[in-house]
Amino acid sequence: MSCTVMTPARIRRAVRAAPAADPTTAPTRILDHDHPDVRRFLRSIDREAGPRERDPQEYLRAAHRRIRDAIRPVYSMADTRSVSGTLRRGRGSCSQRFAVLEAAARARGIPTRSRGLVMDGEFWYPRFPMLRRAVPRFVLLAWPELRLDGEWVSVTRALAGPGRADAGPSFGNAGAETLFDAVGRGAADWRAAGVQGCACDDAAFARFVRRDLGTHSSRDELFARYGQNLPGPVRLAVEPLFGRWSAGATSR
Repeated sequence: MSCTVMTPARIRRAVRAAPAADPTTAPTRILDHDHPDVRRFLRSIDREAGPRERDPQEYLRAAHRRIRDAIRPVYSMADTRSVSGTLRRGRGSCSQRFAVLEAAARARGIPTRSRGLVMDGEFWYPRFPMLRRAVPRFVLLAWPELRLDGEWVSVTRALAGPGRADAGPSFGNAGAETLFDAVGRGAADWRAAGVQGCACDDAAFARFVRRDLGTHSSRDELFARYGQNLPGPVRLAVEPLFGRWSAGATSR
């Protein structure tokens, strides 16, 4: 047992006074919203979203629009890339763009967490009709959840909200629209049909979910536990190409 007497009083007081960090709003290695480049980007969202007292959902919608317009969608496989790294490149996969949205939310004091969804690889067949044999049988998706009004909700509900107008056609994962884009209009909610009052029923998306791995305090924790999609050597080999390949190009 260590000796309390040997610890200076100032250090003991500092430990007692230090508030416990909220793991759902704190920066992480991936969600590095304390990075100067990220803070600079978030200021551009603040200018559009207005005062901090404004409705959190309005802020999230403004953040989603800014990310959609500023970060070019590509098929990057680097799921654990930091938000600052994505912003420096100006391009990112849906997973990486969702990470930027989470970082923006956390910086605004909106808690986020990640639900691990194991998706059937067939979900991506429309994107890669000539590469189906290379698509993994299962793909791990870090699905953001955000805490609004004391309730954890999916990113789709956080952006669309209950009672919003019809979300339109289900997300088919083909064409120019990406998964990140689709949630902005209320489509692609993996269990919307079972959520009372949710206007974003998308059974076409939910049917590809093979297993729910539960919630994790961050996508860092999720990927640390289950690993990234694709073996490391394969990911390194394809990233130079897929990391620049514009999403939607395969279906044109």
